[in-house]
Amino acid sequence: MKKILVIEDEPEMRRNIVALLRYYEYAPIEAENGRKGVELARRERPDLILCDVMMPELDGRGVLQALQQDAALALIPFVFLTAKGDKGDLRSGMNLGADDYLTKPVANADLVQAIETRLRRHQQQAKREFKPDFSSAQPLLKLGLTPRAAETLLWLSQGKTNPDIATILGITESTVKKHVQEIFEKLGVETRGAATVRTFEVLNSLQQ
Repeated sequence: MKKILVIEDEPEMRRNIVALLRYYEYAPIEAENGRKGVELARRERPDLILCDVMMPELDGRGVLQALQQDAALALIPFVFLTAKGDKGDLRSGMNLGADDYLTKPVANADLVQAIETRLRRHQQQAKREFKPDFSSAQPLLKLGLTPRAAETLLWLSQGKTNPDIATILGITESTVKKHVQEIFEKLGVETRGAATVRTFEVLNSLQQ
């Protein structure tokens, strides 16, 4: 049974998420603020973390930063729960290394799907010996891309959609589409999957 840590300061929201997780046979752990969430993460080592952005004691970005500094916790899939309009908080959080974000109130089906997707992807990555270093887009400049297109490719290769990338980079979706088109033309590919393969080739070559 997969263990899911829910860090959410709104009691009703937290209760609803926990009840949903139990219904789908996950093992939820509750934390009403960020500081307690970090303590539980260190003690319980959950399989995935759902975390609100705006919280007392320690906000979601602070939680993510604390986890990223602990090698034993840094690779746990981390999903932000954010209110509409928190674009700035969202961008900074995604740049810190969050795996996904969901806008509250989130539909039950969307929440469950996001959890299943992130757990599956994490399991697949754990089976591979090669773990790409997504900390910088700098290596991708050797593909002949502009710096912004290289950043776009970095996030694209992590499975982010155009709206996700637009939010993370603070640009419009139409601009993201232009960067994606540049990527396809420069790399001579026609799909996001093919572009991702090229990205992994570049990042893999740095580790050899």
